[in-house]
Amino acid sequence: MSKITIATGSFWPEIGGPSSYLKSILPKLMESGFSIDLVTRSKKGKYPEDAGFSAKDARLPDGQGSAAGGKLKIYRLKDLPGKPLNYLRFFLKLLKTARSSNLIYAQGAVSSGYPAYWANKLLKKKFVVKITGDYAWESRFAKANRDSSMAKPSGQYLISDSEIIDVLDFQNKKLTGKFNTLRKIQMKVCQTADKVIVPSKFLAKVVGNWGVKENNIKVIYNGIDFKSLGMEKEKARREIGISGNIILSVGRLVPWKGFKMLIKIMPELLKEYQFARLIIVGDGPEMESLETMKNNMGLNNKVYLVGKKSQEDLKMYLAAADIFVLNTAYEGFSHQLLEAMAAGVPIVTTNAGGNPELIKQGENGFMVKYNDEFNLVEAIKAVFNNKDIREKFIEEGKKTAQKFTVQKMADETAQIFNSLF
Repeated sequence: MSKITIATGSFWPEIGGPSSYLKSILPKLMESGFSIDLVTRSKKGKYPEDAGFSAKDARLPDGQGSAAGGKLKIYRLKDLPGKPLNYLRFFLKLLKTARSSNLIYAQGAVSSGYPAYWANKLLKKKFVVKITGDYAWESRFAKANRDSSMAKPSGQYLISDSEIIDVLDFQNKKLTGKFNTLRKIQMKVCQTADKVIVPSKFLAKVVGNWGVKENNIKVIYNGIDFKSLGMEKEKARREIGISGNIILSVGRLVPWKGFKMLIKIMPELLKEYQFARLIIVGDGPEMESLETMKNNMGLNNKVYLVGKKSQEDLKMYLAAADIFVLNTAYEGFSHQLLEAMAAGVPIVTTNAGGNPELIKQGENGFMVKYNDEFNLVEAIKAVFNNKDIREKFIEEGKKTAQKFTVQKMADETAQIFNSLF
């Protein structure tokens, strides 16, 4: 039986991309015969749920299969003051745990991938990295947003040299300081990996720009195991305490998700739809500025920032929604779009990143340019006003979501692992 050590910055019951991904794929990998040691970090330390994972043939949460084919053991390190210390402890735990493993699987190239890279350098195991984004770009964009008080009329943020950052163009930009260090780390980790898994062709291009050989990059689309509540809209709205024509958006509250533009267009939408309501689900560094913006615009009872929600709570918000909008400048491959389609919610999003690999224009959703104020408003109006468009997007969206299964994702991942042994 093959054994894998997984390095991840977070894991269930904590919320986040790696947590959701691993929670869904681990039962399938164990059913395929892999035993897994998972090393992760947490501000809270161990969770009561961790104990159940360690027992032989333990069942994963929510009845997601059994570990009859392999065992899972979790090593959750509580964060201490000081990043260097936490990285060192994470590295040492990986070094100890992975000695008996055949392969190390890192979730990301920096916070998990870099300690895993050094552990693997000593242990010389097979090494696989999953990349869901460009952390150097994300860090640079966040700083640019803080540094610049200017914006184009469309609402796009400017970097200090007045050039809008594009993810692919960014790969050719000369960087200095912290951002150059992050880029070098990502490149080093991915260049030394036996395989780099990415969830979209778009991200395959990004990783290719890091000097990774094409045959070492494998596109494995994310899968979902989403079961909608099957609840009527009005009942769901009573449950969340918000009624009206609901526009839902979900994501981490960071600049490139474009939430400020969604708030900005609300007065225009309210002219035609007096009961339009915007609900933003998520938490992050932009929370305070978004709250200030909606208050200054007098949108207290029109825009709701409800914070981070559990998966079950999110299903309730999806059941209540009339339309799902994701105004993002950058998206590797969106779980949120898949879940919205599975829940039967019409979609308006951008043509950024991996979105065009999921959305067919006018078939299962509308795509506009990031922060394109006029076309964003027009697309939302088209969905609200046209029943045929709504029904088409709902029907085709559900068909699309059915193609992206956890089983397919797990099978393709297992094939990669087995090919390296």
